Amino acid sequence: MKKYKRGLDRTIRDLDKERTRLVQQEKKITIEMKKMAKQDQMDSVRIMAKDLVRTRKFSQKMYRMKTQIQGVSLRLTTMQATGQMTKAMMGVTKAMQMMNAKMNIPQMQAVMREFEKQNEIMGMKEEMMEDAVDEALDDDLDAEENEEVEIRKVMDEIGLETKQQLNITGGSLDAAPQKQAAEENDAEEDKALEARLAALKSAK
Repeated sequence: MKKYKRGLDRTIRDLDKERTRLVQQEKKITIEMKKMAKQDQMDSVRIMAKDLVRTRKFSQKMYRMKTQIQGVSLRLTTMQATGQMTKAMMGVTKAMQMMNAKMNIPQMQAVMREFEKQNEIMGMKEEMMEDAVDEALDDDLDAEENEEVEIRKVMDEIGLETKQQLNITGGSLDAAPQKQAAEENDAEEDKALEARLAALKSAK
């Protein structure tokens, strides 16, 4: 392609040189015709006029030929650019094919599912740890409440008024059934959480 384009460019330069030579020759003929006309040599002037017409026509043909050759050269340049673009697209296409071949969609989906499952397991374990911490803290409160209840029982047995002397309110006694119901509800939630955790581990 480059070889053909260099040949066309050389032809265009040659045509430009020849056309320049014809233009110079046309100027010389014009000057000579004026001299002949002054000398009243009209026959010679007529002959030279015919030569001038032929020279101008030939010059116009050479100009049209140059224009056509330039158009061909431009088309060759366009074809060359298109070929380079096609070659680049082939390289990109091969790279895309390699990337698509390396991408394992089922494996990626399996990894995402495993990630979601492990994330849920971690969340349930965090809840269980928080429940264990809350239960440990609640044991201290239960011990204090149980101690107050025992004191109340002893004081009732010996017939003493304990509400004013020991500042023990009846709310602590009334709260015992509610406390027991809350503990039973927490135990049921722990069992449900452990069951979900076991189901996830068995599905792994």
